[in-house]
Amino acid sequence: MSRDKDERRPAGELEAGVMAALWAAGVPLTPARVQAELDSGLARTTVTTILSRLHEKGIVGRERLGRGYAYFPVQDPHGLTARRMHTELDRDDDRETALARFVAQLSPDDERLLRDLLEPDLGTRPEPGRE
Repeated sequence: MSRDKDERRPAGELEAGVMAALWAAGVPLTPARVQAELDSGLARTTVTTILSRLHEKGIVGRERLGRGYAYFPVQDPHGLTARRMHTELDRDDDRETALARFVAQLSPDDERLLRDLLEPDLGTRPEPGRE
């Protein structure tokens, strides 16, 4: 096995780094500018490929800048996490079981938060039998 393969980054790490650079910038960035922000030794062509793939997935948008493009995030980090959760649910043939297992593994605090998000009025309703 070559040394390059031994030092491969975990799946998604490069995309996460690119997204972090775009979020931190707050303005559209060219692939060369993203490469400079990452300061990781990645080739500009690699950064361009990552940005193109993120664009194909709908995670980043782009605008024409000269002969190339400048890229910007379409969603904030929280929106991207929600999108990933939906993508995983869409991949599963049994959505109900997947959701049930997800909920069963929530911490009590997360379960309470989810209940509050799903039923925002519940916190203001009297408990059953105490009306």
